[in-house]
Amino acid sequence: MISSTMAARVVDPYAEALVSLASAQGLLDTFEADIRFIAAVVQATPELGQFLASPLVKAEAKKNLLQQVFADQIHPLLLNALKLLSDRRRIMFLGAVCQRFLELQRKLKNIVLAEVTTAVPLTEAQQQSIRERVRDFTQASGVELQTSQDPTLLGGVIIKIGSQVIDLSLRGQLRRLALQLA
Repeated sequence: MISSTMAARVVDPYAEALVSLASAQGLLDTFEADIRFIAAVVQATPELGQFLASPLVKAEAKKNLLQQVFADQIHPLLLNALKLLSDRRRIMFLGAVCQRFLELQRKLKNIVLAEVTTAVPLTEAQQQSIRERVRDFTQASGVELQTSQDPTLLGGVIIKIGSQVIDLSLRGQLRRLALQLA
């Protein structure tokens, strides 16, 4: 098992280098879209992640697969960076590098990530309302919502922004009421 400290020491320099490269080339938005695509492909295809992470598979085979899967889908500079990760035996951190890149990108653009949990799916109007309220609360220039459902909430919403949690769920209100009555 790889410690989180070791992973951060490996992941951060690669993610920062990608941001620097993309910024220098004027490709931040392109890289962001491509990295979201890569992360989605890796998440949707566990076998791909397992293949890339396997120490038994040679770097050349991994690079060939990366070429086949992503050649016409992502920017060539980003594809070369993926191949470099493979050459340096760091491709197992691909998912973490993608996530860190997106975090750095959000920070550059002053965009906050709000993790929103509800009992039922949100409508577009509800999502927009939450975006506006989070933007006002954080003074960010933009808000990226990451939504999930948890039927045990019964109703309402839980919003997590960084380390702050705003629990406006019915379950949370019932719990607070029970504590007051106890």
